[in-house]
Amino acid sequence: MANVEKMSVAVTPQQAAVMREAVEAGEYATASEIVREAVRDWLAKRELRHDDIRRLRQLWDEGKASGRPEPVDFDALRKEARQKLTEVPPNGR
Repeated sequence: MANVEKMSVAVTPQQAAVMREAVEAGEYATASEIVREAVRDWLAKRELRHDDIRRLRQLWDEGKASGRPEPVDFDALRKEARQKLTEVPPNGR
């Protein structure tokens, strides 16, 4: 692995023990592999969070641009939703 940068990472004794067990069991070749996998997982989660934030901002902007808020009759809205759930589509499915 020629294109790597070495870093020092501090883990708890329990984490170190579990990592050593995983290497000894053959799940990973080295503790570094475990850390690289953890970083890949973290990067994926980070990107998902950023996507969520972008989507929420977009929805917020759309909501603000949609005009002034109006009162909603939630009882009527629930009734309408329940009615739509019980309707059978024209094709019978």
